[in-house]
Amino acid sequence: MRVMVLVKASEESEAGVMPSTGALAEMGAYNEQLVKAGVMLAGEGLQASHKGVRIYFSGKERTVVDGPFAETKELIAGFWIWQVKSMAEAVEWAKRSPFQEGQLELRQVFETEDFGEALTPELREQEDRMRAQTAAQSQP
Repeated sequence: MRVMVLVKASEESEAGVMPSTGALAEMGAYNEQLVKAGVMLAGEGLQASHKGVRIYFSGKERTVVDGPFAETKELIAGFWIWQVKSMAEAVEWAKRSPFQEGQLELRQVFETEDFGEALTPELREQEDRMRAQTAAQSQP
């Protein structure tokens, strides 16, 4: 199963405070453990919300709102995508993270089979084709 691990923002991350060399080294070592174990599929930090936008949808209307966004506790500062056998395994990996403060949120990613009969053979073929194309695009 794939799990998205959401790293919640903090006042420091929203203020653009960069991590120390020591913190970067700790995170690098942790990420290396995840990669060597075959768990980490992707992972990135995100810039502060003042560099972002939100798009609100209401019927055919689209409203774009520039950041920053007020509720820091609701913001995401980064993410990982992990391949694990179970949510329990993901929790064990998350508990080993080098964070001293903060919050992680773990969410299971939908897989094709989760959609059942609603995902027709034609839609499944389209999904497979798009996955292959995005995989090819990510190759150097």
